[in-house]
Amino acid sequence: QVQLVESGGGLVQAGGSLRLSCAASGTFFNINRMGWYRQAPGKEREMVATVTSGYITNYVDSVKGRFTISRDKNSVFLQMNSLKPEDTAVYYCNADITPTRLDRTQRYWGQGTQVTVSS
Repeated sequence: QVQLVESGGGLVQAGGSLRLSCAASGTFFNINRMGWYRQAPGKEREMVATVTSGYITNYVDSVKGRFTISRDKNSVFLQMNSLKPEDTAVYYCNADITPTRLDRTQRYWGQGTQVTVSS
């Protein structure tokens, strides 16, 4: 069974940094695109950053120049610098994973990790 396990959230002052990690566990054939999303109270979930299996990255405009997404074989990371109070949200990782050679690719989500930025 495939699982995504996140770590690294917490409370930080504005201007500070945090690094989120997400590791895929279990047995699977291939991991394609990986990414980070966030959801603030009363708002819809939004894409923060994604990275393809070819290491092509994409960011929402509000985090460009401050956040950096990276990945290795089965993990994805989000380095968050110059954090702002408006970055406060629950952050979710996701990954498009092909469980076996015969399966279709499915999107898996982590459980979410809280990031709180105080002013």
